[in-house]
Amino acid sequence: MNKLDYKSPIGIIEIVGSQDAVHSILFVERDEVINVIGDETPKIVVDCFHQLDEYFKGGRHVFTFPYHCEGTAFQQTVWDVLTTIPYAETGSYKDIAVSINNEKAVRAVGTANGKNKLSIVIPCHRIIGANGNLTGYAGGLWRKEWLLQHEKTFKK
Repeated sequence: MNKLDYKSPIGIIEIVGSQDAVHSILFVERDEVINVIGDETPKIVVDCFHQLDEYFKGGRHVFTFPYHCEGTAFQQTVWDVLTTIPYAETGSYKDIAVSINNEKAVRAVGTANGKNKLSIVIPCHRIIGANGNLTGYAGGLWRKEWLLQHEKTFKK
C-alpha cells in the first residue's frame, strides 16, 4: 500500500491505496505532510488526491476513482446507502436503517458509519441525528460541521 497526504483546510488527510483502488482516506492528527507524490505513487492514489483538492475548492461533488473498503456485508450495505445521500444534503441513522429494511438497526448503522475508512467519499459526515443535531464523526464534530457548511456553500 502507498500513502499520500493531502493538506486540506481542516487538516491533513492520509490517502492509502494500491494500483487497483483507494483503501483509506482518513484525517490524521499531525501538522506536517509526510507522504508526497513520488514515482511509485499509484495513479489511482494521485487521482484521489486531485479529486479531493477539487472537492475542497468547491468544484467536485462526485468522486470517480475506484475504492475498496473492507467490512462485513452489513457494513458494506450501510456504506453503499451512504453514497446515495446527495451532496450538501443529510440523512439520519434511522433513515439508513429504514432504507435497508431494518428499522431497529439504528445503533448498528451508527457503528458501521463509524468504521467507514473512506472519509468524504463515502459521506458519513452527511449523517446527523434524527433530531437534526450533529452526532459523532471520527474526524471530529468540528470537521463534520465544516464539511456540511462547505457543501451548502458550493451546492449547485
